[in-house]
Amino acid sequence: MERLNYTTLKNNGYTGYVLENAPEKVLQFGEGGFLRAFVDYFFDLSNERHGFNGKVVLVQPIAQGLTEMVNDQQGLYTLYLRGFQDGKTVNDKRVISCVSRCINPYQDHAAFLQCAHNPDLRYIVSNTTEAGIAYDPACGFDDAPQSSFPGKLTRFLYERYLAFGKEHGRGMVILSCELIDNNGKELKKCVDKYVEQWNLPEDFRTWLDSENLFCSSLVDRIVTGYPRNEADRLNAENGYIDTLIDTGEVFGAWVIEGPEWLKKELPFCDGELPVIVTPDHKPYKQRKVRILNGAHTTMVLGAYLSGQDIVRDCMQDEVISSYMDKALYDEIIPTLTLPKDELTAFAASVRERFANPFIDHLLLSISLNSTSKWRARCMPSLKAYMEKFQAVPACLSLGLASLLAFYHGERMEGTALVGRRAKGNEYEIHDDESALRFFLSHKDDAPAAYVHAALTNTDFWGEDLTLLPGLESAVLAHYELILREGAYAAMKNVL
Repeated sequence: MERLNYTTLKNNGYTGYVLENAPEKVLQFGEGGFLRAFVDYFFDLSNERHGFNGKVVLVQPIAQGLTEMVNDQQGLYTLYLRGFQDGKTVNDKRVISCVSRCINPYQDHAAFLQCAHNPDLRYIVSNTTEAGIAYDPACGFDDAPQSSFPGKLTRFLYERYLAFGKEHGRGMVILSCELIDNNGKELKKCVDKYVEQWNLPEDFRTWLDSENLFCSSLVDRIVTGYPRNEADRLNAENGYIDTLIDTGEVFGAWVIEGPEWLKKELPFCDGELPVIVTPDHKPYKQRKVRILNGAHTTMVLGAYLSGQDIVRDCMQDEVISSYMDKALYDEIIPTLTLPKDELTAFAASVRERFANPFIDHLLLSISLNSTSKWRARCMPSLKAYMEKFQAVPACLSLGLASLLAFYHGERMEGTALVGRRAKGNEYEIHDDESALRFFLSHKDDAPAAYVHAALTNTDFWGEDLTLLPGLESAVLAHYELILREGAYAAMKNVL
């Protein structure tokens, strides 16, 4: 079989949408699976549906990457989005043709800077991992390239300023997709530090602020990447070799914090695609963290202790899924500020995502660092519920008790605390060493002393949870029931 490229598609009689030639309008820092299954998918649909007529040029953000593989396939790759949607199983395939090429700035820095001279370029997208948005004072203006992503971006924007600084409307819209709070604002702070460190002209600072827009954004899609176990079969079905096959779930949501005019300018804000431009993205972040992540953290530890191993199987268990539903609809959603219909629709999509037949999401993978996750994802809902209803939420407090039961380990082995579930098998608990040592030091406590020690640990929660009226007694009752009858019985008990 031939490698995927435009000629191969034509020879194979491919009848799907393909855009071979168009001006480059997007510069994308990151060539990995997430951006190709998310942002590039949206731009590809915009080309087909709205005449965006734009290509995305990828920039390899670190020294090792996929530049040669992308260019060998002329930017083409096959994307599979799979899962449940509106109660139906979906398995969509699309050849993405919006990518023009990939540049490795470590090998061809001039080509990278030359993109700044393209008058059609308008958008910059990035996903350089959580560690990517960081200021490194070792970066110099003349480095080719700068080691940090913000350093590369500052140098690129200065090149843009030199080319078009006197023309209004030639600045860039920068869309950060890294998974940190206020990603766009944090990126701008790093850029400002380089402007100061490199002593760049005051006119550039003015242009940077007046002609460029740094947008914080929230991205949401599980991308499972290259399907190693299926690749040979999929290539045989397609009749070509694609070394960049990408896979992800059907669900996707992109919330971009920006002004009203951006909503009209972006090619995919048409109501058909799950992209929202809003003056404040924080309520949507809260929705995701409290509902999606909160449901995970509330449910998975008790489900694992009950004998389950993957999320999908939990959704097929009436007791576990009903417990999660009760937590979502009765305890979490009533504490949030977005319209109820939006929240319930999002919760319904979460259930479908958890039941995805194409993703084996291991409960133990989700269990990593559960103390900090519970504090960020579940504690705000628990406290808001108690404040609003003057009562302890049964499901959320059981989730906390399940955490304490899950973390009741027997010994340290390497960097993990080793626990044992009723099923008989040992499992590894991974968290900060100080957290694991704390639980190990209390493993022989009586239940009441163990629960009290955990809830009063302000290093975990930022406060003494025993001061919340009724919480300690509720958690202790759940915990003792787990010890006597198991986590499954405890979940059944709150229904």
